[in-house]
Amino acid sequence: MITNKRDDVLEAALLLFAERGFDGTTIPMIADKAKVGAGTIYRYFENKEALFNTLFQYWVTRLSEIVKDNFPSDLTNIRLHHRHIFFQIIQFVNHNEHALHFIDSHCSTHYLDEKSQKLFADFLEFLRSILEKGKEQGDICSLPADALIAIVYGAIVQLFKLMRMNILEETPELLVNIEECCWNAIKAH
Repeated sequence: MITNKRDDVLEAALLLFAERGFDGTTIPMIADKAKVGAGTIYRYFENKEALFNTLFQYWVTRLSEIVKDNFPSDLTNIRLHHRHIFFQIIQFVNHNEHALHFIDSHCSTHYLDEKSQKLFADFLEFLRSILEKGKEQGDICSLPADALIAIVYGAIVQLFKLMRMNILEETPELLVNIEECCWNAIKAH
């Protein structure tokens, strides 16, 4: 089977950045994990920051696309929107085990370039717009949208940390109950 060295580098970088962080990951480590020479990486990427930003942009774009995929057309049913977003993020993580952790642990770092920052800001703005619509309709509590995002998105991130550590086992029942709890945490009472 012929593999694409650039893809091998990106896959290795994702694993290492997710596990070790940006500062704890070196180009030689990425090269070793990708089974390529360090010089090969520089054929595709100017430096570690360029590699990092390419990876960040790719995964934030994928996350955004998955969340928006088949988004419910009923603009007034915020409960349905919440359920859709929750389970689309779950789907994203199940197909890209390290990507959510990578995004979450690097979304506010100083080495994100302008394009990476904008892509993540656009993703958050999409979520904010849904929450603001829910607040206008009286379906969601009046906390700031960023606090509401932290409640739900933070719960998903922590859930998958516990699953990666084998503290929790992912089951459909668990996910349904957690989604319901997240909704109860942000809905208007």
